[in-house]
Amino acid sequence: MRKEGNIKISSENMMPIIKKWLYSDKDIFLREIVANGTDAITKFKKLVTMGEASEAENEEYCVKIYIDKKAKTLTVEDNGIGMTADEVENYITQIAFSGASDFLEKYEKAGGDGIIGHFGLGFYSAYMVSENIEIFTKSYKDEPAVHWESDGNATYSIEECDKSERGTKIVMHIAPDEKEFLEESAIKNLVNKYCSFMPYNVYVNFKGDGNDKPLNSTLPLYAKAVKDCTDEEYKKFYTDTFMDYNEPIFWVHLNMDYPFKLKGILYFPKVKNKLELERGKVKLYCNQVFIADNIKEVIPEFLMLLNGVIDCPDIPLNVSRSFLQNDKQVQKISKHITKKVADKLISLFKNDREKFEACWGDVANFVKFGCIKDESFYDKVKDIIIYKNLDDKFVNFNELLGKNAAETEEEPTKTEEKAKSEPVTVYYVSDEKQQAQYINLFKDQGLNAILCDNFIDPHFLSFLEYKTPDKIKFKRIDADVDGALKNGDSAEDSVLADIFKNASGKENITVKTEVLKNTEIPAIIVVDEYTRRYNEMGEYYGMGGVEPAQTLIVNTACPIVARLKELDEERQKFTAAYVYMLALNSYKKLSPEELDKFQKDNLTLLKDFIK
Repeated sequence: MRKEGNIKISSENMMPIIKKWLYSDKDIFLREIVANGTDAITKFKKLVTMGEASEAENEEYCVKIYIDKKAKTLTVEDNGIGMTADEVENYITQIAFSGASDFLEKYEKAGGDGIIGHFGLGFYSAYMVSENIEIFTKSYKDEPAVHWESDGNATYSIEECDKSERGTKIVMHIAPDEKEFLEESAIKNLVNKYCSFMPYNVYVNFKGDGNDKPLNSTLPLYAKAVKDCTDEEYKKFYTDTFMDYNEPIFWVHLNMDYPFKLKGILYFPKVKNKLELERGKVKLYCNQVFIADNIKEVIPEFLMLLNGVIDCPDIPLNVSRSFLQNDKQVQKISKHITKKVADKLISLFKNDREKFEACWGDVANFVKFGCIKDESFYDKVKDIIIYKNLDDKFVNFNELLGKNAAETEEEPTKTEEKAKSEPVTVYYVSDEKQQAQYINLFKDQGLNAILCDNFIDPHFLSFLEYKTPDKIKFKRIDADVDGALKNGDSAEDSVLADIFKNASGKENITVKTEVLKNTEIPAIIVVDEYTRRYNEMGEYYGMGGVEPAQTLIVNTACPIVARLKELDEERQKFTAAYVYMLALNSYKKLSPEELDKFQKDNLTLLKDFIK
């Protein structure tokens, strides 16, 4: 008997809202329909285990997708629990729209962020690409099969049909402007995107000839116990999931059941460019059903630099961002993931420091960015952050301060308490090639510095000073002349200072005379650390800025400088200007104008030399 009726909500108002809110993600409809099919199978299997239903012998639980370009239909079929006529009325016709009026009033004004799954609308997402939908379903109960049909407007029809096998078949008549969903390649891409780890096999255009292969993996590696996974399996899973053929350097396998369920694998990828933070992809799943990539409410922002898969059944498949932001369970999940990543890094540092140091170049930016963005992460890993020095050896924060591990655990003495007000100065190098002259000066005198040549380092050093103001301060190797570089106190030579100041052509330059231990270098330029940082910060944020004032240190111990006063005025000026350009070239990359002048001065010297 055929029955017709009216949907009890103003559908002509509801359907445009569905399409409006979900237009950018309309391809998600396939996830919804397939997920409904797997859910129906799970429910049936539960009844079987309870003894309330029986399964056929050697039955394969699966979801099959068929594409018929001629008929312009896309069909999704499962062999799950099925529905009776009453259940179709309740679950499809009525429940789907219950509460919809509240939705229209609340979400349309407030700017809600996703309605699939709200108020039972998962099935109706298929209308984003369909002009008409049919359902053929037979319940596991001994009741007639049912055919339901609606074009998504205010009417529907329901009647008995001759479907003989248990389960549900949804036939979507694809709209003329959505023909892409009738292409097998497009559907397979969607299955790979949304259904790659569905708990039951998913087939496309199943033929039943024994040669069909499912497009998904029903037991992904992250669902297995850590002890059952090999390194090769971890690497293969990484390659297959992220299409990255560079082996990850290491990974963190998450597997817990209390106080919430959480499984997953986070991979530390090889860094392709140390001058930038490359965004990774962390895929979030709910019971092996894909939700989205990089949901920052669940996965801390800095962890999105990694590649990984997280499966958390405690997070609803369809949920608003505002819910995630305020849900305490979600916050606990986020903190736990952060803790497990920190634990992995700490374990590697303590148990295999050689490997930790070998891969530091790949994880340094990630760790530093994580410290800046997440205080709890910083508190856990601050003692394992390492820095390479001029001797090509790695030291951590405590070692920079001259402490060993035992000392850091002891109670501080009164002398040590007093010393806290006098932070240790640590010198760093930001560009080994550009600052080579300063490095040689340091090495000649047995001094050391650390390499901080990644783009994040200026921010990170300032962050460390902010966190530990009484312990450490950083100076770039060209920020001043350390006492160890000098050969005693130097007498001020105002005549020499005036000669060099005039020759430089700079109004804002300061000239000092010193006796340096290295007699081969006539002069070096230094710039105050914090003035330079302030200027660089302005440039970074696009505010421009005036070049910071320079100090030219003239080395009176150098023979060239010592003889300068013996020269006539013209040669004095030329020599002083040339020495300044040598010092400037060792400090920074010359501007086009400066480089042009330097080249002309070199030509002048060559002409004099070959006379």
